Amino acid sequence: MDWAAWFSWFDARDAYLAREILQRGIAALFLVAFASTLNQFRPLLGEHGLLPVPELLTAVEAAERRAREREQQGGERVGVLRRTRRRGYLGPTLFRRWAYRDARLVAVCAAGIGLAASVVVGLPQLGPPWVPMLAFLGLWGLYLSIVSVGQTFYGFGWEMLLCEAGFLVAFLGSSQVPPPLPTIALVWWLVFRLEFGAGMIKIRGGREWRDLTALYYHHETQPMPGPLSRQAHLLPKWFHRLEVIGNHVAQLVVPFLLFAPQPVRTAAAAVIIATQSWLVATGNFAWLNWITIVLAFGAVGDGVVGWLLPWLPLDAIADPAGAASPPWWIAIVLAVAALILWLSRHPLMNLFSRRQLMNASFDRFMLVNAYGAFGTVTRERVEVIVEGTLDDPRDPGAEWREYGFKGKPGDPKRVPRQFAPYHLRLDWLMWFLPLGRMHEEWFPRLLEQLLRADAATLRLLAHDPFDGRRPRSVRARTELFTFATRDERRRTGNVWMRHPLGIAVPPIVNGRTDTR
Repeated sequence: MDWAAWFSWFDARDAYLAREILQRGIAALFLVAFASTLNQFRPLLGEHGLLPVPELLTAVEAAERRAREREQQGGERVGVLRRTRRRGYLGPTLFRRWAYRDARLVAVCAAGIGLAASVVVGLPQLGPPWVPMLAFLGLWGLYLSIVSVGQTFYGFGWEMLLCEAGFLVAFLGSSQVPPPLPTIALVWWLVFRLEFGAGMIKIRGGREWRDLTALYYHHETQPMPGPLSRQAHLLPKWFHRLEVIGNHVAQLVVPFLLFAPQPVRTAAAAVIIATQSWLVATGNFAWLNWITIVLAFGAVGDGVVGWLLPWLPLDAIADPAGAASPPWWIAIVLAVAALILWLSRHPLMNLFSRRQLMNASFDRFMLVNAYGAFGTVTRERVEVIVEGTLDDPRDPGAEWREYGFKGKPGDPKRVPRQFAPYHLRLDWLMWFLPLGRMHEEWFPRLLEQLLRADAATLRLLAHDPFDGRRPRSVRARTELFTFATRDERRRTGNVWMRHPLGIAVPPIVNGRTDTR
């Protein structure tokens, strides 16, 4: 059988540049994700963290044991694992087979960083196609093990997006074979779901997206503003309305053009890359915008790039006259493509559902997911301010000193920094507290750790007002933050204007609220 003739359509010989950017870009973001985990997981979720993984695994095992006992007694099957996964607490993880230890978490992160770095420099791509495949499957499995036990600190859409993208690009092959068209087309499908899903969430969400006023507030109230967020917020309202219109076009119209012939497909990718770059410049959304940019390059054609930028050495990565893909590789890619298409039925129906889910996974392995963000926009920025004192907290004259966070607004004169694609997980969770999340279990534990002056917890912060000493008491207040107008900036030197609101958590002494 002449495989080359039968499967000539299989090789996407116009996607060599796309493959290079997809493989190295996704690997670079895996490296950032593992580095973020290495630096933050232990104080947040480690053996002595705010939400310890050992406690989670013990609770899940106890629930499963009770379920088995009821089943043996003739009771109805309760499906503990399924319900637990829906709550976001459990999924496939190495830490169920090998009990969680902080040292094992470090080993997983080190392995992930090493694998990701090897792909960034292009080592696995030099071998046969199964070598980068195994490298990416390793990255996917290691990071899935972390996300599955990450609880609320890993409950963000870009976590499952990185898992899905990592699994998908595992089947892009190596420099010994042309890029496979089925995998490239599935990347287009992923970008479509990512962008169109986010657009539909907004249209179905708050009225501010429909009356074009969402960007009147969003630059100021987003979870973690960046260095240019204030300047963006102060732009005229007509510009903000244009921003919303541009967002709707980029997310509701342009994604359909990803499936058009070239050069339309490259033009669609360029629009997505441009709009995501604006979000990178005006905010800190971890690696969400960065991974969208990388994935959008999957629709960029070598021919169009060569015509626009003839000086680029595309011949160094392209081999139009190279050998066709071998049968075994074609079989693997087609089998994976069939699996992804079958699993895609759930997110496809979700896109057109009145009760569209946002950032939801439909399978245990996060292979095909639903995405979306900011269906509604917060109109005021309320910050939780954490303070401690060395004095008697009952004394009206007690001196309360503020803990400083790395990315969360605090010091009114500090210009917000650019952290993305790095993810400051504690700072992001602090943003959710005033939005009805003050009851979450991790926050009282954070206050207790500060009361003990826990060194690992303090390293998550930018400023400890007590230089490692134990405060006598800690508390939490709320304040309204607004960006300083140009006049206020000139008069005060402030970037933020702060307006006290009230006490969110009364003073805590030795783990108890002081009510005397």
